Amino acid sequence: MFSLLYGLWEYVSRKEELRVLIIGLDKSGKTTLLEKIKGLFGDTPGLEPHAILPTVGLNVGRLEAFQAQLLLWDLGGAPGLRSIWDKYYADSHALLFVVDASQPARLEEARCELERALASRELFGAPLLVLANKTDLAPEGGAGSSARLGLERLEGRASRVQPASALSGAGVREGLQWLVEQVRRSDRAALLQQRATRA
Repeated sequence: MFSLLYGLWEYVSRKEELRVLIIGLDKSGKTTLLEKIKGLFGDTPGLEPHAILPTVGLNVGRLEAFQAQLLLWDLGGAPGLRSIWDKYYADSHALLFVVDASQPARLEEARCELERALASRELFGAPLLVLANKTDLAPEGGAGSSARLGLERLEGRASRVQPASALSGAGVREGLQWLVEQVRRSDRAALLQQRATRA
């Protein structure tokens, strides 16, 4: 009887797990962002920036934030690694695209990669957070990132550009909270559940 009641309590009190895919060009600060998020919301601090190496493959973070269990997938952004991004689209609740706002010359390349990702049917309905990282170093403070990435043309998808700094954590909490709220408002979770039951 106890195990039945405990199982019911565990089921009712269990928090939903949201899978967030973190992609972007190499050297945009994705892994630094993941480590900052771990430090802000996790039980242990993330790695110090000087200890972070370029990602070859995948880094994973699991933590609780905003009454949700988050599973964060940080994928390498070097040109040769971008071909694996689409392997994670179908299982992701949301997309977090990181751009280096201090490198305006690379925003066109970032726009092309973001458009390629959003063109995938596997990301249908997934909310998009563009984290304009390193805005403290950007000449415009990251203000031009939204227009240069063409986000104003997006229709039918919740999207937002969040100026931030993965080093200091400025803007990170606000952006992540917005993303979790948008996933809860979207039909994406139901769509993923439906796919899982078919498999």
